[in-house]
Amino acid sequence: MAEIIQQSFRSGFVSIIGRPNVGKSTLVNALMGQKIAAVSPKPQTTRARQLAILSDEDAQIILMDTPGMHHPIHTLGRAMNAIVEETLLDSDVILWLVDASQPPQPEDRLIADFFRSVKHLPPVVLGLNKMDLLGKKEREVRRKEFLDLYPEIADVLPLSARDHSGLDELLQKLKAMLPVGSAYFPEEQVTDYQERQIAADLIREAALLFLQQEVPHAIAVRVDEFSERESGAAYIAATLFVEKESQKGIVIGKGGARLKKIGSLARKSIEEMSGRSVFLQLRVKVSENWRDNVTFLRRMGYEAVEKK
Repeated sequence: MAEIIQQSFRSGFVSIIGRPNVGKSTLVNALMGQKIAAVSPKPQTTRARQLAILSDEDAQIILMDTPGMHHPIHTLGRAMNAIVEETLLDSDVILWLVDASQPPQPEDRLIADFFRSVKHLPPVVLGLNKMDLLGKKEREVRRKEFLDLYPEIADVLPLSARDHSGLDELLQKLKAMLPVGSAYFPEEQVTDYQERQIAADLIREAALLFLQQEVPHAIAVRVDEFSERESGAAYIAATLFVEKESQKGIVIGKGGARLKKIGSLARKSIEEMSGRSVFLQLRVKVSENWRDNVTFLRRMGYEAVEKK
């Protein structure tokens, strides 16, 4: 497909932007029909940009899943916002995803303000997610509230990533807005992430599902080894980093029970993703205040970081 150049074929980049926990990664997985991005009920599950490549006979839509844009309190948060801004400017279309079950939040206004500050902003489609939770009258109210934040919207589409409603209309709209051109990636490729990177995200996703409110954002995951055995099974060794010794105890749990649960869920997710057996070994280490440690963040792949 990478050689397709017929005049009717369209291809391009769509950045999905929104505040934390509005359903961006859930939407990406729903559009792809498979799990590409990590998802959890905790905000800021996504910490880096990931491409999800959706190819068919007449278009290739490259979805760019981004961290939730927010008011940062750590160097990590500023780096995540920088990723969002860079991704947005590299896109052909912006899909602004909002949680329509709630009135606009401060982070939604932050995004609208950022839109207004950018010259030559790509066209913005407003995706009103979780519309299945609202009645007809509430839907109209919410639509107006978000349009008032940023009236220069190319189109407004009601969605439910959870129920998969409105997704066909969304895909047709995005296709029509992309430039004519050949595919950027082979037809069979579905993401730019390597299996190793996806495994790290799935381990962190599992950790978020089992941990209490004071711990999740203080967790980072590093895959130390990813190798294939003669049987075809994968061996993965990974380290979960926390910021305090007390957090280490919470992650491990009594007698290692919580870490075992995290490992079991992560292993199952990685096996479903890779289609093969996985042996997963986890350990927990303390790296004090790593969210404000520029050296640590750069080692973890965050290039756009700077000191306070």
